[in-house]
Amino acid sequence: MSLEISSALVKELRQKTGAGMMNCKKALQETNGDFEEAVKNLRQKGLAAADKKVDRKTIEGVVNSYIHAGGKIGVLVEVNCETDFVARRQEFQELVQNIAMQIAASPDVLYVNTNEIPKELFLAEKEIESEKQDLINKPEEIKEKIILGRIEKTLKNLSLLDQAFIRDSNITIDELIKEKITLFGENIKIKRFTRYTLGS
Repeated sequence: MSLEISSALVKELRQKTGAGMMNCKKALQETNGDFEEAVKNLRQKGLAAADKKVDRKTIEGVVNSYIHAGGKIGVLVEVNCETDFVARRQEFQELVQNIAMQIAASPDVLYVNTNEIPKELFLAEKEIESEKQDLINKPEEIKEKIILGRIEKTLKNLSLLDQAFIRDSNITIDELIKEKITLFGENIKIKRFTRYTLGS
């Protein structure tokens, strides 16, 4: 016999994840009414579904601006989707606004993702890490692993998609985008952004 799930709990899960009502109910039944487990369950399923859409063309979308800290920081961001219908939806507009706020709050972020980071920057970081004192007596292969691990961490700090979402630090911006891909049934991409800081 399936577990009875209250409609209030289903509604709360739907608001948190953006998943459909029947999917929320099923997730709660599968996790015996455990709300947090149901959230994880839906996120995992959503990420898998989103991965299938990442190669689809995104030719619609919006450009949004956000001004922060009494006019001291400004952001312009372009986020693309597949159709004008999704671009006009309030949830999409809110997503773009949240991304703009994320950029304003992330002064180190310079690129949308790590693939955009120039090779020269990678090589410069490698040179810096290679000369650090704590690696001098390490065996070569261990030294290489440590260096690559440190470089990856540094480069992720520069990448918008790798940042923890300011409104829910349990997910990254990449995971947030994938959740919305599942919600809208369309591919979504952050195309570009510019961050302005007064006096710099």
